[in-house]
Amino acid sequence: MNRRMIAPVIIGLLGVSVLLWLANWQMQRLTWKEAMLAEIEARIQAAPVPLPVQVDPKGDKYLPVKMSGISGPVGVGAPEITVLVSRKDYGAGYRVITPFLTDGRTVLLDRGFIRLEQKTEPRPPVSLTVTGNLHWPDDRNSSTPANDIAAGIWFARDIADMARALGTEPILVIARSETGQGVRAMPVGITGIANNHLNYAITWFLFAVAWLGMTGFWLWRIRQRLD
Repeated sequence: MNRRMIAPVIIGLLGVSVLLWLANWQMQRLTWKEAMLAEIEARIQAAPVPLPVQVDPKGDKYLPVKMSGISGPVGVGAPEITVLVSRKDYGAGYRVITPFLTDGRTVLLDRGFIRLEQKTEPRPPVSLTVTGNLHWPDDRNSSTPANDIAAGIWFARDIADMARALGTEPILVIARSETGQGVRAMPVGITGIANNHLNYAITWFLFAVAWLGMTGFWLWRIRQRLD
């Protein structure tokens, strides 16, 4: 091998090795993420239990619960919080969050989705038996607007703020059973959990192929000059 080719060969082999290592690492991450998602899905779909007296945000995330009580405080003009969301099958609308009185305590209930025009429809207190999942959603990021309390439009499910506004414990149950009054359940699922590791792995594999191709072209140019 000509001495001029040594450096390109070393650079080429090192580059391809690093890129293939990154691709393999992403495949390992894919296996880990798929196992984690399967575990979360199994937990979400497990048989419901009564609402725990003491709730652990970490240990009880996605815990299925079943509770009976009243959605909305007893009285006229039951308050609720409407959180702006979008559904692929319906478009823009709102999540309806209400206080839920059960066994002498009041928690937050995410009843599900309504269309934009349903926001002003009355939803008086109603007795319900609800199956759902405990959740601590992470809706807010750097681009999320501040909640417009005056207009009655929230842009994120900020549990502590919602609990203060509705006078409940800072516990959110997302209904997976229908709660009536034109509200469509939006149950917890794994679709919102990112899993891009396969795409990343393919990208690194393609970079490795491109690097190998450029190295071959570099060596070919050197050989052409030598000839």
